Amino acid sequence: MTVHWNEHQEPLGSALTLIHTRQSTTSKFLGEPGPDGAQIETILGAAGAAPDHRRLTPWRLVIIPAEKRQLLADAFADALSERDPQATEALRREASEKAYRGPLLVAAIARLSPALGSVPTPERLLSAGCALQNMLLAAHAMGFGAALLTGKSLYSQRLQQLFQLADTEQLLCFMAVGTALRAKPLSSRPTMGNYTTTL
Repeated sequence: MTVHWNEHQEPLGSALTLIHTRQSTTSKFLGEPGPDGAQIETILGAAGAAPDHRRLTPWRLVIIPAEKRQLLADAFADALSERDPQATEALRREASEKAYRGPLLVAAIARLSPALGSVPTPERLLSAGCALQNMLLAAHAMGFGAALLTGKSLYSQRLQQLFQLADTEQLLCFMAVGTALRAKPLSSRPTMGNYTTTL
């Protein structure tokens, strides 16, 4: 099949614009309004287009709705105490507040069980990363701000219990989406020369 460059210039330009203008918004500056039901379906549906060797879907997503944020807040506080038994109540409150950032909050979990298939762990994690990038770009295309949230609590027994993780699953991050309440200049990005060599 012959590819005609001119036929692809417009969609390529739109895609590159999205890719190069997307940036993370600090989660504490993500407010209402958040995406509505249809927009949430579009954002989460974009994850399904990620590369997925053997079609294992080696990751899963868990939405944390507003009425369940307190459960996550308690888990964050307990996770802090789990790794620092001397943590003050003020620090526990600070940890718990992270559960309320972003009108849409989604947990991303890697599925690493050998029983799922023979695809190696690195390929599964790559698929999960692509799924997250797809969602970030979809949110950005709708005009929302978004960020991936990580931290030591991801590896705590308390969060493993909350999300009912199997021994072969790993909580990778949270994705928060909402309206950016504070604009910031586009950060500089590495150029191709910074990360490319020729064999």
